[in-house]
Formats: sequence, structure tokens, C-alpha cells
Amino acid sequence: MLKLPVIVAPMFLVSNPEMVIESGKAGVVGTFPLLNARPVSVCAEWLQQVKDGLGDTPWGVNFICHKKANQRYGDDLELIREYEPPIVITSLGHPGEVVEVVHAYGGKVYSDVANVRHAKKAAQTGVDGLILVCAGAGGHGGLLNPFAFISAVKTFYDGTIILSGAMSTGADVAAARAMGADYAYLGTRFLAAEESGAFEDYKQMVIDSTVEDIIYTDAISGVPANFLTPSLVRQGLDPENLKGTTGKLDFSGEDEIKAWRDAWSAGQGVTNITERETVAQIVEKLTEEYEAAIARLSEDRSGIVH
Repeated sequence: MLKLPVIVAPMFLVSNPEMVIESGKAGVVGTFPLLNARPVSVCAEWLQQVKDGLGDTPWGVNFICHKKANQRYGDDLELIREYEPPIVITSLGHPGEVVEVVHAYGGKVYSDVANVRHAKKAAQTGVDGLILVCAGAGGHGGLLNPFAFISAVKTFYDGTIILSGAMSTGADVAAARAMGADYAYLGTRFLAAEESGAFEDYKQMVIDSTVEDIIYTDAISGVPANFLTPSLVRQGLDPENLKGTTGKLDFSGEDEIKAWRDAWSAGQGVTNITERETVAQIVEKLTEEYEAAIARLSEDRSGIVH
């Protein structure tokens, strides 16, 4: 049973089995990108490790649907068929084939989308939920305001809604629920966790940074994403003079790995991360903040005119 309506987002080159298992034990849903485990044989080991570690506790994986952006498409789909992760989060491309495979064993498919057009297309494939990637999200963040995005999607979709973007406190989770989301999707909040696979310098940079240190640019991989400005500076890049790239996205390629390994991503919620904690400690703090926020919402405010 979940302690909080939170999914720990699958973070490229950061999420690992330990994070997923500790997340599940703490009472939230842990996930990892299949492409974080290389080669395929290692990915199979990760999947078995998480299955053994969590049993019936829900967890998930991220699958890149675009065949050109995922040269392991066929292998990863077979891993999903064999190991049956309870939740599969799809990114880039048409999730139809994944939906067929996952629904065959009773799992759920959540598709991440950054605009209404893509949300409509994903909804038509029969996915169980939509992850609305809003402005301020780490990685490939969108541009839409969450209020507007949720309202628009609810006019044509009645499945599960997962909200993503700039959330890092339990109050944020409560706000997401109040707005109509079923789950909050948090990645940046867990970047500096003890169990995180991020470099030690990366974790410290997250702790030291604020929202003013986040830059939204397509200069790293050709697709707009949020990055920590200090990480770009240390690579000799000038944040004031970044030029976009026409490079093709290929998350299974070495060039893409190098780009994201050297340019460190984070969302606008980074301000609230001020210390090193374990996943369990983070979830406990989020729970306290969430319950306090719910209590505040339930109070009779004397300043409100009835």
C-alpha cells in the first residue's frame, strides 16, 4: 500500500534498482529507465533484483518507444514481456505495441506527454494514465502551466493523471491532488538521495543550487530540457550563448550518454533540496509536509468570507 500518491520519476543515468526498492519499501512507487542498465543482460539482472526485492509492491520501468531513439527497442520490449513490471512508463513515440504487451499480463502503461496534442494521441492508444510533463520539470520539461494542462486533458480523458514539474515538497503533492491529479511525479527531489546513482559532485550541486541555476535549452541533445547551469559552465559552455543542436536523439547511443553524463539535469524545484538524505528520509519528510498541507486545507480560515 502506498504511503503517498508519489511516483519517483525514472531519471536517465541516475535511477537504479536500489532507489526503486527503497522507494517501494518507503511507500512510494520507484521506477528506472531500462536504458540505464547496459547491456541487455545487466538490464535483466536489474529487473530480477527489483522483483525479488519488492514482491507485490508496485514499481515501474521507463521504455523509449521511438525505435530510432532506442536501438534496443526489441530487446527491451522482450524484457518487459518476460519480467512483467507492474507499471511501464512510455516516452517518445507511439505506445500501442507496449500497451498490448503490458495489458496481456495485467500491467499498466503510463505515457508521458508535454502538450495536449500528444496527450490526445497517447489517450487513443489505450494507455492507463497520462504523465503531464509541465513547465519546470527536470529533463525534457514541457512549457505548459499545470492548471491549464490538467484542465485541458480532463476534457477528453478520464484515466489516471500523473502530474510532473517543479514539485519537491509534500505540499506540492497535496496541491497536485487538489488540482485533479491522481499522482505527483517527483524526480529532482530524489537526485541527491544516498541511493541515487548520480555522481557525488552532481548531488552536491543539486543541494547548492536554486531555481535561478536552472536553464532550459535544446543545446545539449536537440530537445529542450532543464539543466543545472553550473554543470554547463564546468564543461566550458557559456549559458548566455548556447546554440541549439540538430543532433538526433538516441538514448541508446554513446553520444547521448556522454551529453547527459556531463550536463546535469534538474527541475525548478531544486531550491528545496538542502541536504543529503536517504530515500526513506525523503519520503518521511514528504509525508509530514503532505499531511500538514491537507490539515491546513481542512481548517476554517477566519480570513475567508463565507
